[in-house]
Amino acid sequence: MTISKREVWEAYKRVRANKGCAGVDEQTIQEFDADRENNLYKLWNRMSSGSYFPKPVLRVEIPKADGGIRPLGIPTVTDRVAQQVVKQRIEPGLEKHFHSDSYGYRPGKSALDAVGKARGNCWRNDWVLDLDIKGFFDNIDHDLLMKAVRRHTDEKWAIMYIERWLKAPISMPDSSVIYPEKGTPQGAS
Repeated sequence: MTISKREVWEAYKRVRANKGCAGVDEQTIQEFDADRENNLYKLWNRMSSGSYFPKPVLRVEIPKADGGIRPLGIPTVTDRVAQQVVKQRIEPGLEKHFHSDSYGYRPGKSALDAVGKARGNCWRNDWVLDLDIKGFFDNIDHDLLMKAVRRHTDEKWAIMYIERWLKAPISMPDSSVIYPEKGTPQGAS
């Protein structure tokens, strides 16, 4: 696998800039920074050798305005850096396949850009189509997702790690652990 130390460093800088909460290991960005060189070297070494496996994702529940809850998965700092390494590597090749009016999770595009584009479209058209795919990321078929990933990248190591992230255990608020392949709680973590 050809993962450079520079790629890991650049990924780390982006994760650090985004801040974020501690994952299941309770390690904050500041704690990660206390041994940053060692942490980044270990991650690079494991990713380069194929021996990196993600830790369980911490599930937290965010209250919604309508009274419901929104489940949110929080990876560890190390896992976020690893995910950023893969994102940085495969994103340029994927960008050309997106529609120019697609704004979600796109580099250099924001929610404000989407609103501006929608406003312009409203002045040019007599109708509006608004789509919200409720629970998309909770319900996406992993086999179809991986089929799409394989079609659009030949980075075998990136494909391997994406599959591992999709299969990573989920540490629930009640301390039980769900293994996505099996779909059932597996006891306390």
